[in-house]
Amino acid sequence: QVQLVESGGGLVQAGGSLRLSCAASGRTVSRDAMAWFRQAPGKERESVASISWNGGITYYADSVKGRFTISRDNAKNTAYLQMNSLRPEDTAVYYCAAVTTYGSFLAPRLRHEYNDWGQGTQVTVSS
Repeated sequence: QVQLVESGGGLVQAGGSLRLSCAASGRTVSRDAMAWFRQAPGKERESVASISWNGGITYYADSVKGRFTISRDNAKNTAYLQMNSLRPEDTAVYYCAAVTTYGSFLAPRLRHEYNDWGQGTQVTVSS
């Protein structure tokens, strides 16, 4: 069982930046795909970005392309989400997720494809 802990959320003005971190413990996630999802009040949890085990494959939701960057450092057992040019509509709780892909070059996009989740970190963007 892996534990995922998100950090780096907070309150920022529109146009600002935040960097989220997802630290894994309990086992290595170096063979896992990892992803960031978000859930705004009253809305479904949606995919933001995902990354394959070696970082070679990435996926971004259309709403964040060109503004957000997902990355990972397997030596630190950590994934990141750099968020630039933030907008009020980016306000949500951001969740980290992981799934073992046994080294396959996959970056799953769907919520049900992930079986390990963090508790989330709040991101609030003011206008």
